[in-house]
Amino acid sequence: MKSISFDTTNAICGALFVATGAFFAIQSLGLDLGTTVRMGPGYFPLVLAGVLVLLGAIIFAQALRVEGEPIDPFAWRGMLFILPAPVFFGLTVRGLGFAPALFFTAFIACFASQKMNVVFAIILSLLLTIFSVAVFSYGLGLPFERFGPWVRF
Repeated sequence: MKSISFDTTNAICGALFVATGAFFAIQSLGLDLGTTVRMGPGYFPLVLAGVLVLLGAIIFAQALRVEGEPIDPFAWRGMLFILPAPVFFGLTVRGLGFAPALFFTAFIACFASQKMNVVFAIILSLLLTIFSVAVFSYGLGLPFERFGPWVRF
């Protein structure tokens, strides 16, 4: 008798999709669903949750057909630099302003890669900041301070 083998990475991802979709489907049932013609506030979240459950089930079924590679070690470096970066941005954007907060946020996030060096991180952060200020401030005309009260010139 042949032993069952499966791709653990896809099995975990599929199970997480199914669980997340089921959670949001249950939550959307507390809202008025309405009909297809007159959708209520819970209709669209229920449909999206159903699609997520369906995709998760497909991924899980594919995991049972193919033997996959083992899961790599956990990427601690990425978590230590990527997760705090948006928190830093949220805490400093009012005081520093958009441009400095974005520069430091990008600079922090750059070091999630082991291949990153300080010079390239500064260049990348500077280019991202210039592009973002050009698009959001000048291009779209969004009303935010480029430099906040902490860094007035």
